[in-house]
Amino acid sequence: MKPVATDTMHEIAEEAAAAFNSGGRELSSFSARHPAFGLGEAYHVTALAHKIRVAEGYRPVGRKAGFTNRAIWDEYGVYAPNWGYVYDRTLHDLGTPLSLAPYALPKIEPEIIFGLSAPPSSEMDDAALLSCIGWVAHGFEIVQSVFPNWKFTPADSVATNAMHAALLIGPRHDIGTRGAEWLRALPEFEVELYCDGTLMERGRGSNVLEGPLSVVRHLVGLLAHDPDNPPLAAGEIVATGTLTRALPVKAGQAWATKLKYITLEGINLRSC
Repeated sequence: MKPVATDTMHEIAEEAAAAFNSGGRELSSFSARHPAFGLGEAYHVTALAHKIRVAEGYRPVGRKAGFTNRAIWDEYGVYAPNWGYVYDRTLHDLGTPLSLAPYALPKIEPEIIFGLSAPPSSEMDDAALLSCIGWVAHGFEIVQSVFPNWKFTPADSVATNAMHAALLIGPRHDIGTRGAEWLRALPEFEVELYCDGTLMERGRGSNVLEGPLSVVRHLVGLLAHDPDNPPLAAGEIVATGTLTRALPVKAGQAWATKLKYITLEGINLRSC
């Protein structure tokens, strides 16, 4: 199979960057157009598209992990976690309505989000990983698909920044001296997701790999084998993936969560 040419990967990166948060813009599958386009090429495109966004004024603030919930793998045909960048322009305030106009086929995901205080290592156990985290929060990620009907390959997903559209972070809780409490709660807590007062989905911390901390470990491992993108650094935000199925979100809806068995508040979001 003929390798994907360097010029072609630059063209794909320009397409992906142009389609990022541009509303109803759609793309045909990169993998269908270029049969040799796999995950290695896709993460190279991630780095190229990232450079384009930074040149346009985007400031990276962290990463989002995608497809960490095995329960959704069959739905999308993606059978391993991936990741994308989070930017200052994709962070939004939970306290104000979020316009969905910039996003293509948006869906909503309740997640656990960490703020790193030190660079983590993939060899660390959960207690050591937690020592690299300054704060933990609950939030919503809005994901999107520039591919019609949410049909794409794993490489297509990676090349389009792991479907990231927006991240909304609730109150941040310092880890402090409560490390043992967080270690117990993070894999076992439960979440309920509501739309306009109707219960839509239930989830728990262990739905994302073996728990949110294990997602950080997995992400560190992915980046360790990535020649094009930097490792996680202190100060970065890490969103660990959806605790439930990702559900379509429409303008005018009110979304909310309720949490049990963890010291985190439920959150609310109104879309417009």
